[in-house]
Amino acid sequence: MSSIDRPQNLKQTKVFIGLDNPKSPTNVGVALRAAGCFRVDAVFYTGERYARAVKFNTDTKNQHRHIPLSSVASLLDCVDDDVKIVCVEFAEGAAVLQDYRHPDKACYIFGPEDGTLEQELIDRADAVVYIPTAGCMNLAAAINVVLYDRMCKSKSRVCDDDFIRTYRDTNNKVRSGTL
Repeated sequence: MSSIDRPQNLKQTKVFIGLDNPKSPTNVGVALRAAGCFRVDAVFYTGERYARAVKFNTDTKNQHRHIPLSSVASLLDCVDDDVKIVCVEFAEGAAVLQDYRHPDKACYIFGPEDGTLEQELIDRADAVVYIPTAGCMNLAAAINVVLYDRMCKSKSRVCDDDFIRTYRDTNNKVRSGTL
């Protein structure tokens, strides 16, 4: 099973990450790593900063080889009409993440670490959610928290020893002492 294969009952699910003008290649790398861990279908980004520094050395576990990464002019226009746009932003009036019900098909849009999403993105989103922290999280943490929350709330979670054997690092052969 490759990093983007989905169990049979998740075929209707589509998940994308949109990065609005990511600050650095490392930011894109951590997004790709999270995308691989949580089976995201594709990552899109806008802006020129990543393109200028495309060779990055972050630890992506080679997820960039399995997950499409595309530069787009607009994060609002890069997915099909049936995909819900979810902006993740520390914004007044946003829904708190732990109360949010994730749509089956979603594109989660994250802003740059050194900025915020433009009001146009917020206004056109189907939902705006925030992670209730005392201050803004870095991009890597925010992406992982949102995707983990989505996985935890999923009706079709796959969590068993076969899953562990399939996805753990090749150096990991440990077993719980409770077996």
